[in-house]
Amino acid sequence: MSTPVQVVPRGLAIDGRTLPLHAASLHYWRIDRARWPDAIASVRALGFCMVDLYIPWSVHEGAGGRFDWGDDPRLDLPAFLRLLQGAGLLAIARPGPHINAELTGFGIPDRVLWTPECQARSPRGNPVILPMLPTAFPVPSYASSAFHREVAAYFKALGPVLAPHLHPHGPVVMLQVDNEGALYFRDSAYEQDYHPDAVALYRSFLQERYRDDETLRNTYGSDTAPLAQILPPTRFDASHADQLARHLDWVEFHEVLLAQAMKRFRAAMEEAGLRGVPFSHNLPPGQDATPLNPALLGSSVDLVGFDFYHKADPAQRRIVARRTTELVARCEGLGVPAYAAELGAGFPPFFPPLDERDSEFTLLSTLAYGLRGFNLYMAVARDRWVGGPIDAQGNRRPSALFYERLLAALERLQFASLRRATPVRLLIPRSLRRLTRAMHAFGPATGTFFSVFGAGARERCLEDTLGLDGPVALEGEAFLHAFEESLEVRGVPFAFVGGEDADVALTGARWVIVACSGGLEPGLLAPLRRVIEAGGRVTLGPRRPVRDGSLRLLSAPLDLEAIQLLDAPLAPSRADALVARAIDDLQLPCFACDPDSLVACLHEDPQGLPRALFVLNPTGADVVGRVSVPGITRALDALDEQAFRADQGVLELRVPARSGRLLALS
Repeated sequence: MSTPVQVVPRGLAIDGRTLPLHAASLHYWRIDRARWPDAIASVRALGFCMVDLYIPWSVHEGAGGRFDWGDDPRLDLPAFLRLLQGAGLLAIARPGPHINAELTGFGIPDRVLWTPECQARSPRGNPVILPMLPTAFPVPSYASSAFHREVAAYFKALGPVLAPHLHPHGPVVMLQVDNEGALYFRDSAYEQDYHPDAVALYRSFLQERYRDDETLRNTYGSDTAPLAQILPPTRFDASHADQLARHLDWVEFHEVLLAQAMKRFRAAMEEAGLRGVPFSHNLPPGQDATPLNPALLGSSVDLVGFDFYHKADPAQRRIVARRTTELVARCEGLGVPAYAAELGAGFPPFFPPLDERDSEFTLLSTLAYGLRGFNLYMAVARDRWVGGPIDAQGNRRPSALFYERLLAALERLQFASLRRATPVRLLIPRSLRRLTRAMHAFGPATGTFFSVFGAGARERCLEDTLGLDGPVALEGEAFLHAFEESLEVRGVPFAFVGGEDADVALTGARWVIVACSGGLEPGLLAPLRRVIEAGGRVTLGPRRPVRDGSLRLLSAPLDLEAIQLLDAPLAPSRADALVARAIDDLQLPCFACDPDSLVACLHEDPQGLPRALFVLNPTGADVVGRVSVPGITRALDALDEQAFRADQGVLELRVPARSGRLLALS
């Protein structure tokens, strides 16, 4: 009897074997049906074991609500899935309702988008319009009961078609719920959602938090409306930290709203017979500035992955490092693989251009920082897309060789079983991210847009002090970045951690550095104390916490015993001195590079032996450099088989511009 599909640290456990999450995106409905076998064969020849496919609601639903599952040969989903199964490939199906996929309306039928009861609402009650190419459209409300009824009807129509092809009867081993659920990229704090159903959910959220009108007024102010009548804020109007709770509650509500919506979508899928395999969701680039909370989403789905579309340059390399290490820290703590649900190979025509080196460097960089699975989006080219290793006729392009060699190397190295140790963690409390979202200064140009291009709170947030000693939204980020730069120069491996994941993502940490601009969630103290009890160190700054996560004054001081407090803005020289001392005191590993424009990331096997080394060069010039990895004697480039000898643990090697090397060690 077949066992259920399970998400495990190395990938998916299926029928007694564990497969890495190596998938290739192929949109069956976008290419000629006669080319399906060639495209599938080319995907398999590259070394992929899974195909990722969107199922577009708006493409399959025709006039009068009639669904086409094969009258148009390109839409014969069952036939495509049978071809995958016959080729020995598994499938990850993504039926939406939102799929984006560069479709007008993001795959949601026009009749639904233009139904007023389904539309998200602005503070003035107007539909929220996404100015998307080629045609702008009103986005749905994640709270709208009318929208959820439409989605449930779509899943009910899809269920009998897709369910027979779920494991163990067919190749589908994972289902994705929705897609990049960041409020359809209209995600600034006061853009939406003021739909009546959203306002009702907001009032329920406050009712659960405050219980009665008196408690709410004690927090928000004496002129606050009763819980049954209160309206959400429509702009950031706080002039003092004591007035922030109302705004931070609204921002937090968005996180709850999205998590609840994903849970409703999953329940509708299961009601339609789509069950028995894991469910996933993907977070877009710039996820740190969105209302998508990975910990909350984890109560709705089994696996939360990130999407990666980045250029090969030093600034974007640092963004990849921050995003990937944060994903890896939470996934290792949860015992699931760190997964890129979309790893860009090519780009949509309305994006800034990304060439093949950008795509290859991004993939190598994410693997270097600990990624353990990825879906190559797009592996097979199609309309509204530029690039990809396989063309729309199923023929290989020159870039296919890189992916073929890389997948073969990952298999030889048993890469999914390796681990990159990160003894230092830089912790960003969720309250600080909520604050930066509430204090975003550029209105409809969302904070996500700024984050994608590496701009943080300094570039996108109001600089108000709100009656405190400094600009509350800026100081915490500057504090962490001072440590980040010092650690990178010395080659000390570290990871970013979201405060919402502190319970699981601090396992194995020897030094935790916590950003605090004067407010801190008291619940973070327990996981920080566990680090100290295990012999580690905790440093907190640049302000002593005298308020909670909503910037409300604490009724009693927090117990900060044994935590190192830095109660002032941090100069780079001070960060350097603290890092140097921690290296000696805690015996932190260092994989320094000369020149320091190179970056080295070491991966070890379960016995702690070094097995793989990535050396990254994000600059625009070839670099001949030296990398220090104590204990190694030889290295072999896993892609081109060039051999290197180490002299007393130091490798000298050439790394071409905007590229990286993956070295097998001995």
